[in-house]
Order: sequence, then C-alpha cells, then structure tokens
Amino acid sequence: MRVFILGGDGFCGWPTALHLSKLGHDVVIIDNLSRRRIDLELGIESLTPICTIDDRINAWFEVTGHVIRFIELDVARHFDELTSLLVEEKPDSIVHFAEQRAAPYSMKNSRTKNYTTFNNICGTHNVLNAIVEVQQNIHLVHLGTMGVYGYGHEEPVPIPEGYLDVQIRTSDDRQITDSIVYPPNPGSVYHMTKTMDAQMFQYYAKNDNLRITDLHQGIVWGTQTRDTSLDERLVNRFDYDGDYGTVLNRFLMQAAVGLPLTVHGTGGQTRAFIHITDTCKCIEYALMNPPSAGARPTILNQMAEARTLSDLAKDIQLITGCEIDNLPNPRNEAEENDLVVRNDQLRSFGWKPTLMEDSLFLEVTEITQRYRNRADHSKIQCISYWTKHTQEQQTINQL
Repeated sequence: MRVFILGGDGFCGWPTALHLSKLGHDVVIIDNLSRRRIDLELGIESLTPICTIDDRINAWFEVTGHVIRFIELDVARHFDELTSLLVEEKPDSIVHFAEQRAAPYSMKNSRTKNYTTFNNICGTHNVLNAIVEVQQNIHLVHLGTMGVYGYGHEEPVPIPEGYLDVQIRTSDDRQITDSIVYPPNPGSVYHMTKTMDAQMFQYYAKNDNLRITDLHQGIVWGTQTRDTSLDERLVNRFDYDGDYGTVLNRFLMQAAVGLPLTVHGTGGQTRAFIHITDTCKCIEYALMNPPSAGARPTILNQMAEARTLSDLAKDIQLITGCEIDNLPNPRNEAEENDLVVRNDQLRSFGWKPTLMEDSLFLEVTEITQRYRNRADHSKIQCISYWTKHTQEQQTINQL
C-alpha cells in the first residue's frame, strides 16, 4: 500500500511512518516542518535531540533497508501542489496528522488562535477537496481527539463510538429511532477545529462518497517505540513544556529532575490516555479496515484507559517520592468530570492496549533520566490562559 503521511515529522507521525514502513508499505512523508519552527518561536527544544528529517530518513534506511520518502509541502496553503502529488503518486491511503495539535498553544493569543484555525481547517478541507478533484479511491485516516466530546460529563454515561442512537418524537406524535453524530463540546480552539473537521468528513462522505476514518484519540504518553529505539538518530520527540508537553510525560520529566508535579486545578479532571506505540498500531488497524465508499465516516475511540490527573500524580509520587503542587487552572473547564468511553471496534480488530500499570513508566523514565540536563525548567508551567479573566486574576494573585 502506498501511504501518504501528512505531518509525518511530528510526535505521532514519525513513529507511525516507521511502523508502516517496517510493515512493508510504501511510505511518503508530507510535512511543512512547522513544528520545528514553533520550537524556535517558543524558545524550547524537545527533551530528546531531534535530527533533521533527512538524517532521520537516511538513518532508517541504514538501519533497516526500508525507504521512506519526504516531500516538503504545506497542505493548508498549496492546494494545486497537493493535487498534483495525488495525480502523480496515486496513494492508496492518506494518514492526516498535519494539524497544530496543542490546545494550550491554540489558546496562547489571537495569533496562535488564527494560525490553528487556518492551518487545521484549511489543511483538512484541501485534503478532502483534492481527493474529490483527482477522483481517486483514497482512504483518508484522520487523527482527531477525544476532546471533541468535551469533558463536562458529571455522570458515568458511556461515550459511544462517534454516533448516538436517539429517539425523536414526530409531529404526529410517533417515536422514531435515529443515529446522529455525538453532540460535540470542544474546550479550546484546537478542539473546535477538530470538531469542524468531523463535520467536513460527514459532508464529503455523503456528497462525494469519500472513504474516511476519524480516530478520536486520547492524550498520548510515552516517547519511544521499538522502531524509534533502533538508533539514536531515530528518537522521537519528547515535549515537556506547558504548551506541547502532554500531562503524563510532563509529570515524569518533573519527577526525573526533582521538581514538584504541577497539577492544575483540583486534579479531578478525567482524561483518556494511550501509549505512542498504540497510536501506531491503531493507525495500522484503521488502514486495514476502511469503510466502503459512500458509507458514513467510521469513528473509532482511540484510547486505552481513563484516569484523573490527581490519581496520575499520586501514582508517580509513590514511585519517585516527588512532591505535588496544585496550581490555578489556566483552562476554562469543569473542576471534575467523569469519562467512560466505548472502543469496541478497535478491540474487535485485535488491538490489545498498553496500560500504564503494564510498563510502570519505565520507558519514559529512562528517556527523562538520559536527557535530563537538556530540560529548561522555566518552560514547564502552562502560561496559556483560556480566558482573559483567568489571566488577569492569575496576575493579581501573583502580585
């Protein structure tokens, strides 16, 4: 299978590219390298030293003999070039990671809000429009987020796999059963763009018979896969800063360098989690099980387990003896929520998820210990506020 991986230089895209290449697929990475430029903008580096994309690809060939090609292209800005690529290369599938992925960064200021909105929505629409333009039977697999469902659930009501069965009373007082897209409730500009992606998928599947799978993924933890561990030049990103560092990775890095774990708010927020290795596997399963042309988009809940942030912090405290600091929450969200998620389809494909208790965080701990001297402690705390009121109140509290 020839697979385009949009955003294949990123945290999820790079290990997925290696995983699919190892399986024998013809992998082409399409990336504008914007994530590297955002590092420069924020004055931060990955905890792990990242090679250039060319060095990464050359190292993969040296170590495994597998070829991955790279094409630098901004899919949000260059529709004609994207269309020409589809005509020339004729990919069987496109895996779409090419979106600004951090909720805190999307809320940083008006510029990052606009950038996230333009990049994510225009990029996704260009991909859909290009597939229609070239009239190819391409399967699009998109990495979405569990955040489209929102985190305001006070009761343990299971979140279905994208679609909700409802009963509707008709004008003549009959009841009919229907299936609708689960009502979205985005909690940031980033999550809003993913919600809008989902609406575009519904339209293009209905109107143009596109084959689309949307993966609603939980928070990713871990850094290395078997493939990225083969050579130091293949190492994956490890973001720990307040904008891009996912919460569990950030906690483990703080523990490694002797800093208190920063829990924002009460810690009663429940989140879904998945290991980076399982991200790669779930993409594989999605590619192998495409919907038929004209079917409504397949929506898969790509998560392994749900935990509260305070429970995570206490688990790490038991292992490392670190302290815990509760800080004001910069997000505009409920102090506590429940989260029960169905993911029967992925499990029916044979997926057996990695759980935190299975690994005891050993892989992440090894990475944080090895590269701890590269950590910039001043970049850890989240300073991107969801509302101006929150930011102003935090400033007053610090005076």
